[in-house]
Amino acid sequence: MEKPAQKIKYFLYARKSSESEDRQVQSIDDQIDRLKELARDLSLDIKKIYKESKSAKKPDNRPLFDEMIQRIEEGEADGILCWQINRLSRNPIDSGKLSWLLQQGTLKSIQTIDRQYLPDDNVILFSVESGTANQYILDLRKNVKRGQASKLARGWMPACAPQGYLNSKTKEKGDNDIFKDPERFPMIRRMWDLMLTGNYTPPQIAKIANEQWGYTTRKTKRSGGNPLSKSGIYRILTNIFYTGIIDYGGQQYEGKHEPIITLEEYDHVQKLLGRKGRPRAKSHTFAFTGSFSCAECGCLYTAEEKQKLIKKTGKIKEYTYYHCTRRREDYDCSQKKSITLDDLELKIEKEIEKYTILPEFLQWALEGLSKKNDTEIEDRTKIYEMQHKTLVQTQKELDELTKMRYRQLIDDETFVKDKNELSTKIAQLKNKLRETEARAERWLELTENTFSFATYARSAFIKASEIGKAGLELKKEILLALGQSPKIKDGELVIEPNEWFVPIQKGYPALEKKYLALEPTKLPLNKAKTEALASVRAHWRRGRDSNPRGPFEPNILAGCCFKPLSHLSLLYLG
Repeated sequence: MEKPAQKIKYFLYARKSSESEDRQVQSIDDQIDRLKELARDLSLDIKKIYKESKSAKKPDNRPLFDEMIQRIEEGEADGILCWQINRLSRNPIDSGKLSWLLQQGTLKSIQTIDRQYLPDDNVILFSVESGTANQYILDLRKNVKRGQASKLARGWMPACAPQGYLNSKTKEKGDNDIFKDPERFPMIRRMWDLMLTGNYTPPQIAKIANEQWGYTTRKTKRSGGNPLSKSGIYRILTNIFYTGIIDYGGQQYEGKHEPIITLEEYDHVQKLLGRKGRPRAKSHTFAFTGSFSCAECGCLYTAEEKQKLIKKTGKIKEYTYYHCTRRREDYDCSQKKSITLDDLELKIEKEIEKYTILPEFLQWALEGLSKKNDTEIEDRTKIYEMQHKTLVQTQKELDELTKMRYRQLIDDETFVKDKNELSTKIAQLKNKLRETEARAERWLELTENTFSFATYARSAFIKASEIGKAGLELKKEILLALGQSPKIKDGELVIEPNEWFVPIQKGYPALEKKYLALEPTKLPLNKAKTEALASVRAHWRRGRDSNPRGPFEPNILAGCCFKPLSHLSLLYLG
């Protein structure tokens, strides 16, 4: 190796990025130590050392590299000492700049660990080596994209799993999958449950998780092991990954990981988060803010406290009023009248009363549920078999379509169109299969919760005022469990009941009237009375014989979101 002229002044440039192509490159400090040793051996004059941890894939991405080139152009130095050419550039723009500076003589030497590039050298050699570095990036990008597409097609996200899941590390590179984090998975589900009640803001949920549950984020090499942050809880509550869907590169794929929530639950939470003025902590706590909307303009109802001087006693009394926010600029809402908290709670009690049953009817219903469970298992098995058969047939159609494309019997446009339709159908069928499996585990418990709610909700609502702030939250939960989108117009409350309460509303009053007419605590027990009671009891338990959508009709309950009801039943009975 020929020693370069002593008059050349060098800038030492060392670079290493965190990307995959640099993983086998020596560290920056190792590069500098070896290059300093080389400079001593060759008696090179080093004017400045540049250390940079940036990718060279794109131009204008390395401020220190750009500064070095500018100073070379200004004549402060005319040589570069680096580990290899690919440390200087991996893109044609920067490579062309270096080649031009060499050809012009502005740059008199590029010295690497194993060779020297001079202005008089054949330009092809430098172009080939710098082009090789650039081609490496192009090939790497293609291989990465190909690997990502393959992994997505198999149902696995080619990235770090979100909170509640873990990436396996035991398989070959590219074949690792995602599984439940046994410590955090159930806690993430509880966070969604709290949000689904509509009673908590995301920051409040994060506070509960951190302070009451002891939640900490997953520990990695560089971060983690910390309490859940405000941004972290929002990332959780807006990530569709938890439904079993992978959103990657602007497209959605069906994942093979176990979902934490359903799509319906996800959509409901997004609506809650999409409210104007995202839920924030307030100086006053009101039970029903955000629960009602105006039936005329659609705006939410808000609450405020007002004070009134009582002339007789000379004392000041506080009142809580609810009124429409009237925030629509394109509509002049006529709902200007407020409704007091006392009036509002009376109206809610009347709504609850429509679905309230006597404790005797609760016991009869629960006795009938165990018998109904056998029929439900048989029905569910038939549905599952039919869904599975359709899924297998659709998958077969997709396989046949792929074979036709391989044989060039159809063009790309037809193949892509039909493939997308079949893939969408397969994803929907798999989702229905999961729902049917979930129904197997939930319907009996959820039906029991419905009847428990109908028996105890009214008394729990009345007594909730005695337990402070927790009572306010309980009142709101009871209200939201009744039905969808409570509305107020002209001071009247309108609630569309949840489907599982409709049979009680329609079939129960007449049976209760018959039962009470028998005056079971006053009249002596005789054959006629016993037969009458048995008739009422049988009619209630039989349900669907007289009413096709009877009290414990499982088809009504399957797929419904009962999380608030499950939570409430513990409060009522506990």
